[in-house]
Amino acid sequence: MHVQALRYFLTVATTGSFLATARHFDVPASSVSRFIAALEKEVGQQLFYRSTRAVRLTEQGQRYYTQVRAAVELLDSAAEQLDHRAVGTRGLVRINAPDSLGRLHIAHLVNQMQLKYPELLVELTLNNTYIDPVNEGTDVILRVGRLVDSGLIGKVVCSQKYVLAASPTYLAARGTPENPEDLLQHSCLLYKGLTESQRWHFRRSANETYEPLVVSGPLRSNNSEVLINAAIAGRGIVLFPTWLFPPASFKDGRLVKLLGDWDMSAYADERYIQILSPENRLRSQKVRDVSTFLVEAIGSPPYWDQWI
Repeated sequence: MHVQALRYFLTVATTGSFLATARHFDVPASSVSRFIAALEKEVGQQLFYRSTRAVRLTEQGQRYYTQVRAAVELLDSAAEQLDHRAVGTRGLVRINAPDSLGRLHIAHLVNQMQLKYPELLVELTLNNTYIDPVNEGTDVILRVGRLVDSGLIGKVVCSQKYVLAASPTYLAARGTPENPEDLLQHSCLLYKGLTESQRWHFRRSANETYEPLVVSGPLRSNNSEVLINAAIAGRGIVLFPTWLFPPASFKDGRLVKLLGDWDMSAYADERYIQILSPENRLRSQKVRDVSTFLVEAIGSPPYWDQWI
C-alpha cells in the first residue's frame, strides 16, 4: 500500500475535492484520482461517493478514515522527529477555539505565529461546541471553562478574570454602585445563553464563596459584543471577562471599571482558559511548538488584563 495514496485519501476526505487535493500536493488531479481508485481496489471497498457537486465518504470510507488518519499521523510524526532540526516547524496544524476568543485574539496570534514559522500551515476552526479532537483530527484546542479530566493533555493558560463596567454617561445619569446590592437598582445588560440569562456572582476575597445576585435590565443578547457596545453607548452595566472588552475602551474613558474591590464572575466557580491536545498529537514537535507559542504569546497574567 502506497503511503502517498493514504495522504491523498485523507485530504480528499477533508476537502471533499479531488481538485483541491491535487492543488495542495501540486500534482495533476488525474494522479489523485488514480491513486484513490487503486486504494479502493486494494481494500476492496468503495471509499467515496462521487457526484458532480461533491465527494463524500461512504460509511466504510468513514471507518477507514478514522483508522488511517491515526496511522499516517504516527508515521509523519516519526519522520518529523528525525528531521525537525533540519526542516524546522512546518506542515499542517489544526487549531480549534471558541468563537469570540478565536476572533478577538487567536486569529491575530496565528498571524504572528506564521511570521515566526512561515512554513506552518494552520487550519483554524471557531465554534462554541466542545469537540472530540480525536474524532475531528484536531491538534490544539483552546477551551474556556472548568478544569475537568477530559483525557487531554495541556496547560492552564490563565484563570478567567471578570470586570463590571459602564460608561461615564450612564454613571453620571444613574450614579455609581458602591456594592453589589446597589446593582439591583441599575440597568444591567445580560448575556442570554441557551437556557437562561446570566446570573452575576460576587465575593469579597478568594477565601469566600461566590454569592449570586439576580439583576435585570433593558437588554439581553446572546452576543457579548452587542452588550458591550450598548454599555459604551450608555445603556447600562455589563459583566464580562477581560478578554472580551475592546483594547482601548478603559484607557480612552469609554468604559469605567466598577466595584474593583470585589471578585466577580458569571459563574459560581472558577473558569480557566486552557490549551489542550490529545496525547498522540503531542508526539509532534510542531504541535508542541504551536502550543508553546500560544501560551507564551498570551502570557501570565494574560496580555488583555493589562487593558483594564
